Amino acid sequence: AFRLNPQIRVETQRLSVYGDVMRVKILFNKKENALVQMSDSTQAQLAMSHLNGQRLHGKPLRITLSKHTNVQLPREGHEDQGLTKDYSNSPLHRFKKPGSKNYSNIFPPSATLHLSNIPPSVVEDDLKMLFSSSGAMVKAFKFFQKDHKMALIQMGSVEEAIESLIEFHNHDLGENHHLRVSFSKSSI
Repeated sequence: AFRLNPQIRVETQRLSVYGDVMRVKILFNKKENALVQMSDSTQAQLAMSHLNGQRLHGKPLRITLSKHTNVQLPREGHEDQGLTKDYSNSPLHRFKKPGSKNYSNIFPPSATLHLSNIPPSVVEDDLKMLFSSSGAMVKAFKFFQKDHKMALIQMGSVEEAIESLIEFHNHDLGENHHLRVSFSKSSI
């Protein structure tokens, strides 16, 4: 597990491009801090090295290893005001399959996002409009030449890209297609 500051609540689970988030606990007396339990220590180290110091909602993330090895769920009958979340069975986990191609697509946060699982009916303007709907700036867009199921989208800044990934990963595009979003090493 690692300690995260500032508070980003459930968004943490969506920002699991560096590993699968098992549990998150917002600290009761320090709500700007959270404990995040990853599925293994390598994933925790990856998340820490790539995300420490990155800005989210105008504040830098500070990530350190925790003395706790796991996040305890509240005992039965004990209410924790919804501060502890269990994501161990989340359908958003990217790394549960051994040898998943997601392991070879782990990159530091960048302003360019890789989009995949795009249905044939969705066109460039649809995606540009979606990503700008949260107030972010879309600077560039490009479908992959051989396959319009994938694209690159360049946001106005790394911070906007991080917030867009949180917002739109797993977004329902219709036709049983949920958008996959990750950071790209490429630029447009």
